[in-house]
Amino acid sequence: MADQEAESMMALEVKDGEHIIRFCEGRSFGANRSVAGELVFQTGMVGYPESITDPSYRGQILVVTFPLVGNYGVPPRDEYDPILKDLPAYFEAAEIHVAGLIVASYAGETYSHYLANSSLGTWLKEQNVPAICGVDTRALTKRIREKGSMLGRLLMQTGTEQVPDGSVTGALTPNGVMTPVRTPLPVPTPNLHAVSGRLTVNGAHGPNGYFTPRKTKEVSTYEEIDWWDPNTRNLVADVSTSKPKIYSPSASVALKHPSGRPVRVVCVDVGLKYNQLRCLINRGVEVEVVPWDYDFPKLAGKEYDGLFISNGPGDPAMMADTVNHIKAAMDEARTPIFGICLGHQLLARATGADTLKMKFGNRGHNIPCTNLLSGKCYITSQNHGYAVNANTLPEAWRELFVNANDNSNEGIRHVSRPYFSVQFHPESAPGPRDTEFLFDVFIKTIMNAIDDPRVMAQPVSFPGGDAAENAARRPRLHPKKVLVLGSGGLSIGQAGEFDYSGSQAIKALKEEGIYTILINPNIATIQTSRGLADKVYFLPVNADFVRKVIKQERPDAIYVTFGGQTALSVGIQLKDEFEGLGVQVLGTPIETIITTEDRELFARSMESIGAPCAKSKSASNVEEALDAVEDIGYPVIIRAAYALGGLGSGFAENKEQLLELCNKAFAVSPQILIERSMKGWKEIEYEVVRDAQDNCITVCNMENFDPLGIHTGDSVVVAPSQTLSDEDYQMLRSTATKVIRHLGVIGECNIQYALNPDSREFCIIEVNARLSRSSALASKATGYPLAFIAAKLGLNIPLNEIKNTVTKVTCACFEPSLDYVVVKIPRWDLKKFTRVSTLLGSSMKSVGEVMAIGRTFEEAIQKAIRSVDPSNLGFNETTALMSIDQELQTPSDQRMFALANAMHSGYSVEKIWQMTKIDKWFLYRLKGLSDFGKQLRELTKNYHVDNMPTRTFRRAKELGFSDRQLALFWESNEQHVRRARLEYGIMPVVKQIDTVAAEFPAYTNYLYTTYNGAEHDIDFEDQGVMVLGSGVYRIGSSVEFDWCSVRAVRTLRDAGMKTIMVNYNPETVSTDYDEADRLYFENITLETVLDIYQLERSSGVVLSMGGQTPNNISLALYRANVRVYGTSPEMIDTAENRYKFSRMLDRLGVDQPQWKELTSIEDAKAFCDMVEYPVLVRPSYVLSGAAMNTVYSEPDLASYLARAVEVSKDYPVVITKYIEQAKEIEMDAVARNGTMIGHFISEHVENAGVHSGDATLILPPQDLDPETVRKIEEATRKIGDALNVTGPYNIQFIAKDNEIKVIECNVRASRSFPFVSKVMGLDLIEMATKAMIGIPVREYPPLDVPPDYVGVKVPQFSFSRLSGADPVLGVEMASTGEVACFGRTKYEAYLKGLISTGFKLPKKNVLLSIGPNKDRKELLPAVEKLHKMGFKLYGTGNTFDFYKDNGIPISFLEAMSDEGQRQEYSLTHALANNLIDLYINLPSNNQFRRPASYVSKGYRTRRMAVDYQTPLVTNVKIAKILIEAISRNYDLSITKNDYMTFSEMPTTPAILPQAEPIRTLPELLRMSPFKGKDIVSVKQFSREDLHLLFTVAAEMRLGVQRDGCLDILKGRVLCLMFFEPSTRTSSSFDTAMKRLGGETVMINESHSSTRKGESLEDTIRTLDMYGDAIVLRHPDNDSAEIATKYADHPIINAGNGTREHPTQAFLDLFTIREELGTVNGLTITFTGDLKYGRTVHSLCEILKHYNVTIQLAAPASLALPSKVRASLQARGQLSIESDRLTPEMVAKSDVLYCTRVQKERFEDQDLYEMVKDELIVNARTLRDAKKKMIVMHPLPRNMELSKDVDDDPRAAYFRQMRYGMFVRMALLALVMAP
Repeated sequence: MADQEAESMMALEVKDGEHIIRFCEGRSFGANRSVAGELVFQTGMVGYPESITDPSYRGQILVVTFPLVGNYGVPPRDEYDPILKDLPAYFEAAEIHVAGLIVASYAGETYSHYLANSSLGTWLKEQNVPAICGVDTRALTKRIREKGSMLGRLLMQTGTEQVPDGSVTGALTPNGVMTPVRTPLPVPTPNLHAVSGRLTVNGAHGPNGYFTPRKTKEVSTYEEIDWWDPNTRNLVADVSTSKPKIYSPSASVALKHPSGRPVRVVCVDVGLKYNQLRCLINRGVEVEVVPWDYDFPKLAGKEYDGLFISNGPGDPAMMADTVNHIKAAMDEARTPIFGICLGHQLLARATGADTLKMKFGNRGHNIPCTNLLSGKCYITSQNHGYAVNANTLPEAWRELFVNANDNSNEGIRHVSRPYFSVQFHPESAPGPRDTEFLFDVFIKTIMNAIDDPRVMAQPVSFPGGDAAENAARRPRLHPKKVLVLGSGGLSIGQAGEFDYSGSQAIKALKEEGIYTILINPNIATIQTSRGLADKVYFLPVNADFVRKVIKQERPDAIYVTFGGQTALSVGIQLKDEFEGLGVQVLGTPIETIITTEDRELFARSMESIGAPCAKSKSASNVEEALDAVEDIGYPVIIRAAYALGGLGSGFAENKEQLLELCNKAFAVSPQILIERSMKGWKEIEYEVVRDAQDNCITVCNMENFDPLGIHTGDSVVVAPSQTLSDEDYQMLRSTATKVIRHLGVIGECNIQYALNPDSREFCIIEVNARLSRSSALASKATGYPLAFIAAKLGLNIPLNEIKNTVTKVTCACFEPSLDYVVVKIPRWDLKKFTRVSTLLGSSMKSVGEVMAIGRTFEEAIQKAIRSVDPSNLGFNETTALMSIDQELQTPSDQRMFALANAMHSGYSVEKIWQMTKIDKWFLYRLKGLSDFGKQLRELTKNYHVDNMPTRTFRRAKELGFSDRQLALFWESNEQHVRRARLEYGIMPVVKQIDTVAAEFPAYTNYLYTTYNGAEHDIDFEDQGVMVLGSGVYRIGSSVEFDWCSVRAVRTLRDAGMKTIMVNYNPETVSTDYDEADRLYFENITLETVLDIYQLERSSGVVLSMGGQTPNNISLALYRANVRVYGTSPEMIDTAENRYKFSRMLDRLGVDQPQWKELTSIEDAKAFCDMVEYPVLVRPSYVLSGAAMNTVYSEPDLASYLARAVEVSKDYPVVITKYIEQAKEIEMDAVARNGTMIGHFISEHVENAGVHSGDATLILPPQDLDPETVRKIEEATRKIGDALNVTGPYNIQFIAKDNEIKVIECNVRASRSFPFVSKVMGLDLIEMATKAMIGIPVREYPPLDVPPDYVGVKVPQFSFSRLSGADPVLGVEMASTGEVACFGRTKYEAYLKGLISTGFKLPKKNVLLSIGPNKDRKELLPAVEKLHKMGFKLYGTGNTFDFYKDNGIPISFLEAMSDEGQRQEYSLTHALANNLIDLYINLPSNNQFRRPASYVSKGYRTRRMAVDYQTPLVTNVKIAKILIEAISRNYDLSITKNDYMTFSEMPTTPAILPQAEPIRTLPELLRMSPFKGKDIVSVKQFSREDLHLLFTVAAEMRLGVQRDGCLDILKGRVLCLMFFEPSTRTSSSFDTAMKRLGGETVMINESHSSTRKGESLEDTIRTLDMYGDAIVLRHPDNDSAEIATKYADHPIINAGNGTREHPTQAFLDLFTIREELGTVNGLTITFTGDLKYGRTVHSLCEILKHYNVTIQLAAPASLALPSKVRASLQARGQLSIESDRLTPEMVAKSDVLYCTRVQKERFEDQDLYEMVKDELIVNARTLRDAKKKMIVMHPLPRNMELSKDVDDDPRAAYFRQMRYGMFVRMALLALVMAP
């Protein structure tokens, strides 16, 4: 990306058998020469300097699967090892050994690491090693995997030539290179351009760099060289030392022989890695390195004590001399022997065993190997293409290690001699150090043998114990019933990730056959739905309620690690009670959790194992804190113990800041930790997994884009880390496993580090011994289901016995390899709060997060930026209002935009780094994007969209620029850019996330799109239904929409339909890979959805389940010819645009508050004066009232209007009269074709004016007048009908004095759908999904709602997280989540719900501060109750006077006191010292919403209450219901209302629950009225018969989709007799019968006995002897009736002359029903030959059962027969008749049914010439047609239906054929089924 010299191109060719294939072209970044060798791939993600210097790679061209290479540069080559002296310090050999290097993306000269002194490319050139980037390395890896290791060659460009720029065919490879991929040579291979880093404004190719005209193109010419197979050569001779050399350890560690000489090991160098030498020397032995062919038994003398055989390249079979020398040493039996890699193979051959060449070898850093002695599994680093054949080992030898994935041999040992070897690399470098202990084993064995010669007759002793004993020590657990604690309502720091992790845990437990009980009051979650837990308690997750549930349910075990901090805290509180309650804690022990949560205990625990922590001290009060800082020194960070998401933490630079932080921290925690601040250090995280057998892996490491100082939840996070070297990575990884083992974690945990960017100094920040936000991110980033695995591990199931659910063939004890990069960006909603601090620090403020996947960092981060908000285009400058310098130095939620603006303004990377300490590698990538964007703008001087250079266009897409961004740069529009892109053939490719970087075949449906690739990983055959998810969690769109999306997907899958989920939120269940048939982790933007829709050839899109994000693109999708299921997007637009919606309500006569469209400020003022303040300012297309505000006065009007227009620039703003003191009512409904089929009404506790998302909801409603309910239902029906709703919709009403008004209508699922569905026991989303797709659904099914049953939904707020935010409710939504509980009354349910949010009920002191006098009066009875209950009341100012005057004892407190005021009168003192149990603060007139510089006393006290954790109530209705609930003195015991049972506890051994059966297909067939009957005419069929036929047809479709074939007619034979030509009908019946499991006999008239004069009667009688039914087509009109007389078996009429074609009519009707959802109400136009068209005749007849309008377009000579026409007229169905197809007729048509127009049918040829064009249907004909109509044709066609209609989504005639098969299957089954 940075300015680099122009590089030459290279071509990569591979030899596949006899074929030579040019795989791709790319950019050379190494030596300027060609090379040939063996192609191998390596899946490690770090360690390229170590890998390419590994002698084992000699002669091989290395493909690195991880796409980003060169990031941390290369350390100095002239720095030498301090002990090995003349050997380099940082490499595995003195030279690079790979023959060539192939990577996807190369960092160039913009590397970043404190040790680096050059780029990788510079080093490669020094060493004369060629390298190529811009290759789809995943595609190449898959080819090597499938074909095996193959020969390859990198060919250097010799020159170029200019050729005419014709169209290029072939695949596009990354970085802008187009080539006919995988085409056998000699095919001309075009080169269009150079790639990554070359697009510079003033590059080597002139002032415009590579932005050149398109008239010609460059084609590279390449050097030719011979192929070379390195395996034919003794490579060891090339890499081995030439003469013996001795290396000595430092004197401080040197081991001595009893004779006084050094203990010496002879090392046979067959390709020695220097780290093996370091591992030996560092353990105190002297090492003599000898050449590969050195006869050490003879020449080395007797003065050595151990024999070590190194790794190396090539085929061990070529090294007979070395093998003989080893055999001689073994026979001599004088010293222990240890071999590694090639040394292992040579030792095996010396025993007499064989070796074999593997298909492609093992060359990863994550390969699990099981020790057969101990049973433990280790993660190893490997690099070999040959393996030992364990079956050929002699008797005295045993396998020591085996590969846990492919069971290949990984180690051997002698049963009575100290000889052993391993295939993997225990010295690592690169890779994990888990098995480095084998060097200790070797050295210990040597020393033992020196001390006692008898050791030479004994096998090697290995640590780890005996496998059987280990398994017995931690046996598998088999609990029958397990309790899982959820996390409760979503809050900042604890969001939807726990729905995901808890759901995964429950799935894992159910897979093990365990009965699961869940406690979670978060009713919006998937985990609280049917299908997961067997029983769900909607109760507070606190110690009291958990104890009650345990006593009631008596579970065997409990999980406290899947519910965030909430569940963890309960576990800690009840730890001493669990044993007495008979409950075992699964997974990580509570003691471990306490250690990790208590800051001081944790620090001491880390100190005991030498794991560095920041210098710290704990404090329990302010004095101790001050003392601690004296020792540590400023700056410090304060952390509160037992607090989630950094709550109560912050940085203190001085004493004043320290005191302020201490006061807040002690309000949430009894203890704080004060530690050294390491602001500016890198923050690194690892997700670590450990099982009960002590197998330990790290699943994912992540690097924070932001340096330490910003909470990781508020930081941009990149996975895997990009700037860590192998040494850095493994240092932190080894520490992580050591820490987790020491702590005793079982399951999953997260460890966070601070790493000094200028050294290897690091310290541990914290360990989360539970599933966390990072765990969810890591799961989605890697595809490794952490929570699922962790739940299994808690049952003591070993990791290596759990399968990798993605590959199906590898085990879960492995560390995922990524061949992509993931970027997470937080989402903040701080603008929704007044006075909130937007500064980011150590306390988390974000409400959600997005994750994006790309093959480059640039691609991923641009995707992520777009995901955060639909208005974000990507990384480009914006008009954001900020001071760049201030924003960079003190980051806020606008930091990313500040970076873009700074770079656009010319800030250098160095300057930005000085201000932010963001690693320069990230800044260089962003600077590259900024510079490239500027170049794109410059192009418009010479180009426009349609002639933009292809290479530039492609490069822009590779860098992650969206079509909308390019439209901005190129002064165009998105649709134009898209069209141009498609014309250039630039489309993304689809790649899998498979956890193994393509090393193994994967059965994963977890997908992402990228422009940095050449081929798709998958095929596109499913044509599934796309469901668009909710996107990022934010205030107003949270887990409830994920619930809706998942329920929709599950409903579709239950119906046998294939599904495609599109979402980008890592916290969700919808992005769990096993929820949908295909999961695209992608943006929900028009561009991406269209790309996926086209690639998948999706059958349609469901977008009403994901909230506002999908709705916002509904109209654009619709206009792009995407089939949108459910309500028409045009109607969605009518409801979303408040002006259109208001007009519609006026038309319907449904009342609404007075409103006005904003045209000018003057008009607005006039309207407000007319209706009187207050008014609501409401923009179009909003979510959660964004920029929707109540205006109380004229001065505020202008500022509010400006803010509203900012939200929705393209849509009008409506001002509405705000009605005070009105009740708000919520209606959630489902409709089908405009008719309501289900609904529920909930009432709000708060009056209108509180956003519905913040409101307390009650269901069933308790206080609504029946007349109000009736009016609401009537209005809802009218609106549903007017919008023709199919699917979910939600309407909010206000009611006052029994008059209702509509506030708004959401034509989509709403926030309250999960609540109403679960409370009432009827899944509205399931109903809605079925209605949208056309699956039968019952209207208003009966409900089973018990008496004395109320559900109350209570909002969850996170004000304590949002420093400075005013904790009041208004029209802007403020809550981050919700809970719901049940009770016998609304008061009991509300109390439980309130407790679930963390609200503490008052015990003694209540403070009242009430502004409005009417509120004081309204609250008077409630305050009297408080007094009678014994509460001590306090009041401020007027509140005190009012209640004192009303005879209520109350004490006075001054709101904000002067310094000299006495403490007993100080409200501040009372709050700060937690003397108040409840604070009721009711502000006046919602004036708090006004932006004002004046900070009221009320605001300051409200904020104090939040900061000091004092329960606060700011709404009068809430105060009343709370006080009433308290006064009723509920004991809150568990009742049957508190839980939902989805399956009973089995009394027999647990089995997996089976799905409840619905009415089966056999049952439907048994109902058949046509069993054994003839099907001759449509007149036989009633409306009920048709309904049965179509129901069975739908079942047939599902059956075929599920199973392909059904066995319904197995053993049955169908005879097909066609006397006329037929393609569709004959093959349709033939296929239908075979799909039903039967057989067919096909007789064609031209080959039958009719040619000999046989009569129809005789033919029928003959066939009747053979078959069970006969399908007949005959030209005689009476043929069907004749056939029925002579056949005993059923006759099915497939066309009798010009009379009828009943089965065609059935399939036509079914097509209409399936395509348009219904037949009723449609206008059907028939055109063409209506006279002889028997299909038309039958269809006209059968349409008598439906309310349709029919239009006829045909010349008089081909008009509909008079008898048929008369029937239509008599039924009142006939409308327009014409001799031509007019635009007016087309415009009215829902169905345009075409038939053939044949010239020979016309008696008047002039008439034919006149009308022929009028009856042709083409694309032009359909210009006036409805968007939602279909074109049908029974086919075949001639000229009457143009082929240009075929691509129109409305063209249904080919789909008609498929529908026909299902209908004919149904008909055959109904007639022939036994």
